[in-house]
Amino acid sequence: MNKRWMTTCGLMAWLLSGVPAVFAASAPPLSEVKVIKVQSASCGLEDITDGQTQTRCDHGGPGIKVYVLEIGYGQSQPQATLDGFEVNGTRSPVCAFDTGNLTECSPGRKTVGSLYTFDLAGKQEGTFSFSNTSINAPRNTLSTQLYIK
Repeated sequence: MNKRWMTTCGLMAWLLSGVPAVFAASAPPLSEVKVIKVQSASCGLEDITDGQTQTRCDHGGPGIKVYVLEIGYGQSQPQATLDGFEVNGTRSPVCAFDTGNLTECSPGRKTVGSLYTFDLAGKQEGTFSFSNTSINAPRNTLSTQLYIK
């Protein structure tokens, strides 16, 4: 009983101290996933536009990289494949600045999503697929795909 009273008094003192309470906002669910760029030695860096279903350039050859933008918070292990075979990638946080441009995060900036970089590791062409599920409600799953020629 004495311990409960001390905890209650401590909480009341903190509330009355005038220090504003800090509450963490919940992480936003996934709202968008899309391939934004494909890179290769033969074509350089190709921008992928909304609705584009295949690369314009013939990226054939080793060393192809695919960049996927994910807006919202997905699980840490998304599914990424080329013609059904898993491909490995890395993830970097992405932040939005006042201009609305997406960029890598620096301390104090709000993270709005992730940029994934997938190395196709010698695979040369095929259908790249990416999907991920939100870490919170509504636990929606979003996916995208692009044929890389």
